Amino acid sequence: MKYDWDLIERLLHEVQNSANEPFVPRMYAEDLATESDQAGHPVADLDEFKVEATKYEAQLLKAGFIASRPESEGGNGENFVLTDRGLQLLSMIDSSFPGEQHPREVLNSHGLAALTPEVFDTIAVDTV
Repeated sequence: MKYDWDLIERLLHEVQNSANEPFVPRMYAEDLATESDQAGHPVADLDEFKVEATKYEAQLLKAGFIASRPESEGGNGENFVLTDRGLQLLSMIDSSFPGEQHPREVLNSHGLAALTPEVFDTIAVDTV
């Protein structure tokens, strides 16, 4: 099993843009599904895709990739900021990221452990 890096990338980008706005992962998943469908790559089950987005939100928060946005930065209790770990992940999976060895493949080689803090931190150091 592997992660849907396009969905995680979308969520991380939305975290960056969520000041003064609630973070709504199900809506972001639906937007991404619409874009994928228009590009000829339909999402098999939209409801499951939305559920996956909410699971990723919880996982990213628990593993320290995102944190509650401080009020001084537009935080409202319903939005986040990227942590240093989250910024590193986004830079690794950003679809415009150039490089010889695609970081998504490196992350996939670690399966679901790739987003545990200990494993990710090791991967991040090794891919710099």
